Amino acid sequence: MPAMHFSLLLLHLAGATLLLLYAVHMVRTGMERAYAGLLRRLFGEAKGGIIRAVAGGAAMAVMLQSSTAVAMIACGFVASGLLAVPVGLALLLGADFGSALVVRILSFDLGWLVPVCLAVGGIMHLKLSGERLRETGRMVLGIGFILLSLRFIGEATGPLRHAALLPAISGYLAGDAMMAVLLGALFTWLIHSSVAAILMISAFAAQGVIPLEAGVPLILGANIGSGLIAFWLSRSMDRAAQRLPLGNLLFRTVAAVIALIAIETFGVPALMRGLDPATALVDFHLAFNAVLALACLPFVKPVARLATRITQEPEGETARQRLSALDRSVIATPTLALASATRELLRMGELVEQMFRPVMDMFRSGTSDQIAGLRGLDDEINDTHTGIKLYIAEVNRGQLTADEARRGIELTDVAINFEYAGDIVAKNLLALASERAEKALQFSAEGLHELDELHARVVENMQLALNVLISNDVASARQLVAEKEHIRAMQRASHERHLSRLQSGKIESIETSDIHLEAVRAFKEINSLLVATAYPLLTRTGDLASSRLVRVG
Repeated sequence: MPAMHFSLLLLHLAGATLLLLYAVHMVRTGMERAYAGLLRRLFGEAKGGIIRAVAGGAAMAVMLQSSTAVAMIACGFVASGLLAVPVGLALLLGADFGSALVVRILSFDLGWLVPVCLAVGGIMHLKLSGERLRETGRMVLGIGFILLSLRFIGEATGPLRHAALLPAISGYLAGDAMMAVLLGALFTWLIHSSVAAILMISAFAAQGVIPLEAGVPLILGANIGSGLIAFWLSRSMDRAAQRLPLGNLLFRTVAAVIALIAIETFGVPALMRGLDPATALVDFHLAFNAVLALACLPFVKPVARLATRITQEPEGETARQRLSALDRSVIATPTLALASATRELLRMGELVEQMFRPVMDMFRSGTSDQIAGLRGLDDEINDTHTGIKLYIAEVNRGQLTADEARRGIELTDVAINFEYAGDIVAKNLLALASERAEKALQFSAEGLHELDELHARVVENMQLALNVLISNDVASARQLVAEKEHIRAMQRASHERHLSRLQSGKIESIETSDIHLEAVRAFKEINSLLVATAYPLLTRTGDLASSRLVRVG
């Protein structure tokens, strides 16, 4: 194959791969934005026991098209004490199976759906006005792009069968299963998507580029890589949060080793050889995760204890030691010092999110111990706030440029806003949750749904605010400021509907009226504090007028 021709094929393959990764991200983002309330209800139901956890994890992974996303959500709940580690491990086993089920569905011949998804999704996302409809359109578009990218990958890999180098590589991987496992794990970790990795491996197999003897260990490696992604992403979280991905990685690694030994001893099953290679590999992946979930369920408690022992904090280690982002050795260099303060401010925002995210669970069924555990995070938030203010004050004593001085003031203001948001959660929202628990009150179904939607929207805006803080992205900042009016409209609508329920004499609404109205007001106030993160950037770029966003176009 000529070198130039081979380079074009690799470029084609790289473009198709990136389209696949972007498409998977589109579907997950649309689901998180449009159906956050549904996901949270599923998560709440999944905590009811081991079997429910498996079913709930599978359902969430199918909707998010990512077991890693489910793992990251579960990590936050474990860190706040709302989810037991054994139940969380069962949930991740279900999520792994759900992710494999997504691969199975996407591997069907659905080429006829591409124009349908692109047309319907494009119209919904670009032309319709409702937020949920537009985000659903984003999901449909994402599915269309996934199917289109798989077609492109097939077209790109077809000519590779005739390349002189590929048969040698495939033959080597078929003869060295351990290297194939390591390569599959590394590739999956690098692209941070097991769904995309498995689909690509199956696409290569469909074109005859990868034989079954190499494909099976690559699939096993991809399963290890899937567990490695969540483990890697959780490395900076609390030790309690790290136990879930660690336990799941242990399950997947041990299972993959056992499967590899069986394959090496007895060979590829004859049943797989009767299928086309792509179907055989996808079915193997699905069967592996189904057996993994069933076989590992009896061991979730011992593995949870093992993961807890491995991640146990050393004697004398305290939370205050995590203030290492405030590097005192660079105080004399304002640029580095302000970057250090920004990293610590990001951790502060994550602590506020960790305390705020489970609020609706507390409103549903929170116990006094769980609420007290969440309140304990407020002390760490306050300590972090004090540390940031004193650190920036010390930086300001040096020689700063006008831009550096302005940045220091901006970071201090954000720290104050995050601290205030933490106080609202600890002293208002959790106090309301405690009152509801003490009086055994129940929200009406409509009222609970309204609170769910508002809460989910504010959680999304927390993520957006942290992104603006780090990236200084103007588009994200504009979106964040636009969210202020949207939350205000949601608050007004909830207030009016609540008054209508009071007038109709709905008992649950009457009993929880004060809690409902105070919670809605607190959500709005927290959102306003988050929106303030975007003001300095938009003021500098001229995108913020005295009272509203400048119109584009």
